[in-house]
Amino acid sequence: MNKNNRKKIVILLLAILFLTTGCTTTLKSEDKKVVKNPETGQSLTKNILCKPTNKDVIKLYEENGVDLAAIPKCTDFSVTSGGYEGLWTTFFVKPLAFIILLIDKFIGQAGLSLILTSLALRLVLYPVTLKTAMQSELIKKAQPELNKLEKKYKDKTDQESIMKKSQEMTMIYKKYNINPFSSCLYSIIQLPLFIAFLEAINRVPALFEGTFLGLQLGTTPSVGLFNNGQFLYLVLIILVGVTTYLSFNLNKTTSQSENDPMKNMTNITTGMIIVMGLFMSSALNIYWITTNLFTIIQNLIVKRSKEVQ
Repeated sequence: MNKNNRKKIVILLLAILFLTTGCTTTLKSEDKKVVKNPETGQSLTKNILCKPTNKDVIKLYEENGVDLAAIPKCTDFSVTSGGYEGLWTTFFVKPLAFIILLIDKFIGQAGLSLILTSLALRLVLYPVTLKTAMQSELIKKAQPELNKLEKKYKDKTDQESIMKKSQEMTMIYKKYNINPFSSCLYSIIQLPLFIAFLEAINRVPALFEGTFLGLQLGTTPSVGLFNNGQFLYLVLIILVGVTTYLSFNLNKTTSQSENDPMKNMTNITTGMIIVMGLFMSSALNIYWITTNLFTIIQNLIVKRSKEVQ
């Protein structure tokens, strides 16, 4: 099976997974407006996995037609609660929510539970992410030869030249033991995990009702900073931006000049994530920072091991 076919199969399987399963549903009022918690700015989720405990939040749910009597308490939640709800919710979202709540039962801190769950997953995926980081370092070594190849065939667009370029590129990849498919494998794994964490956080009231280091986990930094004047949320957003930028730069495979479009893309993407972070719950921002820090440390370890070699 060639690399293109393998990529198509992976993409097809992911598409089937998303198309055949459900996802988070936002709570809306009778006039179709999104219902938000006025204190935190968080958009409330209709299909929550367990009951909220905040009286004002309970009232919002009841006023908008959600039957809380049929939903278990967060302390009683299990993977089988609510029965089968499709592949995505049953095998991704519920297990993540259960693990976070289980750790929370032992340590009594939802934010720390979220961090520990994030780190545990990254450790499980470490063999895959390590290979991806190693591939990035190998591509850096091969970059001078790849640049020469690009110059060699820069203005040649005939079929024969394209085939020769492809063959020579394959030889360079073999020389440096580069597998192009493995470089995108982590991204394929990261996306569903990120979405699953987003859903677990948004669908578990025990998480967005909790606090961590003075941060209310359900509060969006935009509300915490601009409405409540709490500058701790500004620190959170700064950490999102810094760790995202460092993570991207440690993952880059080429040295970037000032006018390099990839450098501009990194800056633009970092900026977009910062803006998104302002309107996401603090819990999700904490998850994002945790995974970024793990990636940064991992890549520094890989770079150090390459220097020793």
